[in-house]
Amino acid sequence: MTIDFSNLKMQYPLPERIGNPDLLTGRKKDFVEYHRWISEIPKMISRSRVILARRKSGKTAFVQRIFNQLWSADSDVIPFYFEIKDQKIWLGDFAEEYYRIFVSHYISFIERNPEIIQKPFEIEQIKAYGKKKSQKVFVDDVDAMHKHKTDNRPGMMWEIAYNAPHRYAALHKKFFLVIIDEFQNINGYIYRDKECETALDETMTGSFHEHSESKIAPMLCTGSDVGWLLHNVAKYLGVGRFKQMRMKTYLTDEEGLETVFKYAKIHEIPITNESALLINRLCYSDAFFISCIIRSSYEEKDLTTRAGVINTVNYELTNREADFANNWDEYFRTTFHRINEVYAKKMLLHLTKFRDRSWTPQEIKEALGIDMDVNEIHAKLEMLRKADLIRDLSSIDYIGPDDGTFYLVLRHRFEKEISGLKPDFKKEFHEEIGKLKQENRSLRGKLNQLVGKMAEYQLALDFRNRGRFSLPVYFEGVKDDTQLNINNVTSRVYLQRPEGKNLEIDVKAESSCGRTVLVEVKKRQAKVDLKTVEDFVEKVEVYQELYPDQKVIPAFLSLGGFTDEALAYCKSQKIGVAQKIKYFQEEWSD
Repeated sequence: MTIDFSNLKMQYPLPERIGNPDLLTGRKKDFVEYHRWISEIPKMISRSRVILARRKSGKTAFVQRIFNQLWSADSDVIPFYFEIKDQKIWLGDFAEEYYRIFVSHYISFIERNPEIIQKPFEIEQIKAYGKKKSQKVFVDDVDAMHKHKTDNRPGMMWEIAYNAPHRYAALHKKFFLVIIDEFQNINGYIYRDKECETALDETMTGSFHEHSESKIAPMLCTGSDVGWLLHNVAKYLGVGRFKQMRMKTYLTDEEGLETVFKYAKIHEIPITNESALLINRLCYSDAFFISCIIRSSYEEKDLTTRAGVINTVNYELTNREADFANNWDEYFRTTFHRINEVYAKKMLLHLTKFRDRSWTPQEIKEALGIDMDVNEIHAKLEMLRKADLIRDLSSIDYIGPDDGTFYLVLRHRFEKEISGLKPDFKKEFHEEIGKLKQENRSLRGKLNQLVGKMAEYQLALDFRNRGRFSLPVYFEGVKDDTQLNINNVTSRVYLQRPEGKNLEIDVKAESSCGRTVLVEVKKRQAKVDLKTVEDFVEKVEVYQELYPDQKVIPAFLSLGGFTDEALAYCKSQKIGVAQKIKYFQEEWSD
């Protein structure tokens, strides 16, 4: 059975850590690839995978969305999501939690009851459900778990738990997707003594030696401490059991720009279409970096001006109290203790700066002028590789991470230590703006590519930030060309006819002179027909009845154009028409 992910009526039984579901933007290629892989699970040809990326790269948001998509699809593949936290826990308690979360997700899917995910069954509730539904396997498992817990045999409890997805898939002729988030933590926080002091089990990864190859319950794991995770997988599971998938930390330019708009809209932070381009560029289309800029607590934050954007980005990058800098502090504490040596940092900084090519130890020696034997340089490069800070293309060719954000942070932390010079990011950001202006045409094209998704918001932004303009700048066929002085712009205005029918205006812009612009926005590529325009006229008439003191000017933005009949009707009704947003602010203000 092919799972149709294209027309899902989405439900969110698993509360996503990202918060508002609309905040998850982009990853289109990743979702296409994983939807294909999941669709092959019922064919029993999908191999377990591990997603590798540093913290705050979007791994958790991605796999939680995969869970909710699968749950919403109600297909042959049942999702199970479990996060291994970075906190000490006794193996018996861990086994019980793993088992009851798995069973709760299974029952929730079968019963189509999202509440069971939001409030998972306790162990006794699972037994009661098993008796009620004549599911003997639930009763037997819970009884066995109780016995092993009483006998202080946590290893046997864990065996029941980690075997459950594969056992249940075989028993009930079903398929499961076992999603384990932060898989590397399984070897660092689970103890066989109840006090969690002396008996850390560093072999827990090996529990999945057999089931990592399951074709009826394959695994999808994630890991932030990539070097440690790969070490454990290689040591306890062997090479080849997981297909390694590296997730890029950044989005495409278009996806990053959409992320800026969405975060600003949801958090109600003023921006302009132009400043959105700048934020996306300076943040390297990194979703986490973008979110930190939009939510920044910088006291002088103003994301509507060039200087305001630069100052906010600089604050998040360099101020230890900022969210972005704090996140990287934690990353350095957990990762960089392994390479606390100046030459290694110097090599890492060089490889990250020139990440468009590979470097041999000899080339590194010559480029950096390091007075060190080539073999020693090679050993340090291997140390960086094992920490997953760089990659090797061969036994002597190394390449830095394709991560512009990482390069900025490295420079802030280490450039002064290495070269004696502290980077001047504000100056460099101004230089980046110069490049942006040279690329003005292509960047405007990116804005226009997004109109299909963000049209109402982008048009409202342009109205709001331009402030004073005459409407024919945007729309053709407008008879009233008197300059407007916009003092209030609203998206999605709801109206109600006397008989109760609900109507919606996409964009409303009020001028201080008493005139109000009402805009209908259609983003589909099909041409707008006469009936659609007539429906808009009805909305305008209802609005005019409710607000008789305002002079209403109607306008229609249709990205797919208009039929001849619809266009003629717009002309007769004095409705302005447009097929794209005409951006016209050419310079950012200081």
